[in-house]
Amino acid sequence: MTADGLYALQKGEGDRPPLVFLHGFAAGSFVWSHLQDALSVDRRTLAFDLPGHGGSASSSGVGGGGRMAKALIADLDRRGVVRAHLVGHSMGGAVAALVAARQPQRVASLTLLAPGGFGAEINHRLLRRYALADNGQDFIACLEEMFGWNATIPQKFVLRLTDLRKADGAADRMKQIMQSIFVEDDAGVSQGVIRRELLAALDMPVKVLWGTQDRVLPTRQSHRLPALFAAHVFENTGHMLIEERPYEVETLIRQNIASVGD
Repeated sequence: MTADGLYALQKGEGDRPPLVFLHGFAAGSFVWSHLQDALSVDRRTLAFDLPGHGGSASSSGVGGGGRMAKALIADLDRRGVVRAHLVGHSMGGAVAALVAARQPQRVASLTLLAPGGFGAEINHRLLRRYALADNGQDFIACLEEMFGWNATIPQKFVLRLTDLRKADGAADRMKQIMQSIFVEDDAGVSQGVIRRELLAALDMPVKVLWGTQDRVLPTRQSHRLPALFAAHVFENTGHMLIEERPYEVETLIRQNIASVGD
């Protein structure tokens, strides 16, 4: 896709608000493949490549969550999507939450998997290695820390990440995005935090999913959510909830959609 818009893989059809999937840092729309297939039976779904990633490599909006949220809103306008259910993982969760905070009337429900921006702590050393990885061995070394201790790392996942990183300028774009996510000061390195009052003002159904073995964003960031948020914490699960808990993620997305009754 050119700078005019973002790439999104579309499946399903229907007049009800579509389901929009947003991936995490340095990943792509492919991570949602099995969930998108399952949830497209009776609804239109859109799995986006966020700015700087995959098919949206040359799009505008490369940077932090705020810039990506602005680019996503513009793309939804371009597609005529006035209201949608948003599902986001990690960085994509931060983007989804920011879209909901800026345009709450556009968001029917939010399902956030270990979302970024919910606390200052972030494993910046691991993410720097992940951003610089350019071969299967390096990716596996990073993913072993991102997945739960006993989880199996899918070989297809490693191959897709490796292929994406081979694209011209991919490594430089990951560095640019990473620098936009991190905040460096005398206290060290942290991530930008979404203001709590913005989250507390959200009036759509919000589910937040986290794993107890998350070594990217600590599980304690799910402990003090706004009162109306529903928290779902999974034992023996790392940061990669899409791959580690596919059945539970699908079930909770369906519950959130059903609660709106659209």
